[in-house]
Amino acid sequence: MSTVTLTVNNTPQTREIEDRTLLVHFLRDHLGLTGTHVGCDTTQCGACTVILDGRAVKSCTILAVAADGGSVTTIEGLATGDRLHDVQTAFHECHGLQCGFCTPGMIMASVDMIRRHDGVLDEHTIRHELEGNLCRCTGYHNIVEAVLMAAEKYRGEHHVAVE
Repeated sequence: MSTVTLTVNNTPQTREIEDRTLLVHFLRDHLGLTGTHVGCDTTQCGACTVILDGRAVKSCTILAVAADGGSVTTIEGLATGDRLHDVQTAFHECHGLQCGFCTPGMIMASVDMIRRHDGVLDEHTIRHELEGNLCRCTGYHNIVEAVLMAAEKYRGEHHVAVE
């Protein structure tokens, strides 16, 4: 057993857990944050994607003890009160979801992608970057449109010049 302390969605959380507890299970089972989904347990599907210390990671292959002292943002931590994050809004407006199972991981991966590329994205880059996040329902077209919409808003807010 180990004591793990993480800042999750800007709130410090300390729990006594088994050393083999995966980050995804820490979030779901110990904190009740069930928006992070368990899909494949092998990093193939991306449903468990969260932001850990500023980077998108697949939480099904990271031990919670390895993340001790870190900062995690889950899908539940993106919105500010009743105001959805711009990527969440874009997914809603572009209908970038169907069954919704992959949506939290897609959104978290997209948030990180937009940040890393300063909002300067094209369809090819988005499709390449989302290869590790599987969706069985949408065919990705609306997901790509949502990421493009959110990236454009990001550029506008951050005044990033597009060449």
